[in-house]
Amino acid sequence: MMNNKPDLEREILEAVPHVRRFAFSLTRDATDADDLVQSAIERVLARGVPDDADLKKWMFRVCRNLWIDGLRAKKVRQDAVPELSEAQPETVSSEQVASASIMFARTKDAIAALPDTYREVLTIIAIGGASYKDAAAQLNIPIGTVMSRLGRARAMIADKVGYHD
Repeated sequence: MMNNKPDLEREILEAVPHVRRFAFSLTRDATDADDLVQSAIERVLARGVPDDADLKKWMFRVCRNLWIDGLRAKKVRQDAVPELSEAQPETVSSEQVASASIMFARTKDAIAALPDTYREVLTIIAIGGASYKDAAAQLNIPIGTVMSRLGRARAMIADKVGYHD
């Protein structure tokens, strides 16, 4: 475990912007992303980091695991009270959106509609700037699976947005 507290705190501060972008891509809400990052930081400070782990990658993993735990808890609560899960507002009128932002909105919606496994890979590589190798390590999956999921995610987005080469 990483025991040098000043070094750990400095590394956490350096990793926070990257982890926050990742958390936002998972939650799709700034407040929820901030809460998720805070929980990840608390977890890392309380439990430390394994000696053989890169702190940023470890924080991505902790963040992802906390998010999955939250989804599971949310599902349990929704199953217990079905009426709460039926309220789903939020539609954007095309009259309110300028033509330059239509493609952005379609792309954003297509990314949001991706299955979680594809969105995670796309987010880590396209938004987080990680290499395929780093993404594979962060998600604990083979690099071939990363490449496959990224390719499928891009194809699904292209189909939804209507962009084809």
